[in-house]
Amino acid sequence: MNVIDEIGLLAISTRLQRLAEQLRKDGALIYKSHGIDFEPKWFPVIYTLHHKPILSVVELAAEIGYSHPSTISLLKELEKEGLIRSKKDKEDSRKRLLQLSTKGHQLVEKMQPVWKIMTNALSDLSNTSNHIMKAIEEVEERFREKSFLERAKGLA
Repeated sequence: MNVIDEIGLLAISTRLQRLAEQLRKDGALIYKSHGIDFEPKWFPVIYTLHHKPILSVVELAAEIGYSHPSTISLLKELEKEGLIRSKKDKEDSRKRLLQLSTKGHQLVEKMQPVWKIMTNALSDLSNTSNHIMKAIEEVEERFREKSFLERAKGLA
């Protein structure tokens, strides 16, 4: 066991980041092994636009839970790859409406069987007595009630 693993809660962010990096790395390898050129960081945008075909940038950011600048950064990459397209809203020309491109739809079709495989592998990986998804949901809910920062200020 290393120092980070030993210090417990103080390293929660580091450990979650490490876990996320391991999942992203393996996810990229799984896509690659199925002949799919796809960055796991694009997943929330592609998946959301697959299920909600037309969204504004603000709506998409809210759906995926990312900041506006982070969402814009991802959108630029996806537009460059030709996976999404945008058009101006007819009612509000300042608003951009996003949707999957034809290439994006074709990619989703190719990825859907791989998503089933990944879901099964993740179910096996997370099938523990501590129910990680339930724990994450509980912590996220508590975060919405009162942030880490607010809690720390209350204890200072």
